[in-house]
Amino acid sequence: MSVSNTASTPMPPIVVAALYKFVTLNDFEALREPLRQTMLDNDVKGTLLLAKEGINGTVAGNREGIDALLTWLTADPRLADIDHKESYCDETPFYRTKVKLKKEIVTLGVPDIDPNDTVGTYVEPENWNDIIADPEVLVIDTRNDYEVAIGSFERAIDPKTTTFREFPEYVREHYDPEKHKKVAMFCTGGIRCEKASSFMLKEGFEEVYHLKGGVLNYLEKVPEEQSLWKGECFVFDNRVTVRHDLSKGEFEQCHACRMPISAEDMQSSAYEPGISCPHCIDSLPEKTRAAARERQRQIDLAKQRGEPHPLGRDTRLMKK
Repeated sequence: MSVSNTASTPMPPIVVAALYKFVTLNDFEALREPLRQTMLDNDVKGTLLLAKEGINGTVAGNREGIDALLTWLTADPRLADIDHKESYCDETPFYRTKVKLKKEIVTLGVPDIDPNDTVGTYVEPENWNDIIADPEVLVIDTRNDYEVAIGSFERAIDPKTTTFREFPEYVREHYDPEKHKKVAMFCTGGIRCEKASSFMLKEGFEEVYHLKGGVLNYLEKVPEEQSLWKGECFVFDNRVTVRHDLSKGEFEQCHACRMPISAEDMQSSAYEPGISCPHCIDSLPEKTRAAARERQRQIDLAKQRGEPHPLGRDTRLMKK
């Protein structure tokens, strides 16, 4: 899927492709190196996750590179109809090429949840407004709290989860299949809510709907004047957020805790580029802050030399 183009508006040179598919890949470990090499050969950066249950990730490159990667993937009959959504930017939002092996391509942490076996009803973006406008439908945002704070759909419930692993406990504590007959869920690109729908069906909920292709697909397909989306959408790359037209949003990112930060946050005395922001100023220990300060120094030096700078995710600096 892609954003329409016109002769008067040249397309930015970098294609960002979010892709995933739940499909049984018994040989996923053997796929790692040829997939990584295909990305390297075509100068495609970003991270793809492989597991027995499928593939997931976001990558970026020029048009030819992304097309070459998609051609390689879809040559495998199991991935012939892989779901992918595209947006565009002027600079690559990734600096490394990674293919990682995982137990799950999106971590729910509940055994025997398999969207390849059981999944909710897909809702096309064009029909989503009618679903979530129904007062009998429980609308749940399956994303994490910091994502919801930036933007969400009207009427959507924020579970206030910090990781997807917390979602099962949240559902079990707050909802009853006997009382909540209709449930609609959504996430950024469709993968989390697809797995969440499988979980909820296993829990006994009868009518479970989820937005096909997630928020990104909705923003692409539904005209802004008809949209029920409010705010911007967090994305997992250096763009941080996107607007309704999928252009880069107004938020930046704190490279100490990885939280999205607004222009107002950056005016705070707690904000020091790469070292702290209002979200983490009171939570990062001095040892971690020292590591962040050294990392920022390396970034500044790399910029001065015109070299790629290490803005990849550093788990030592992640907010717990």
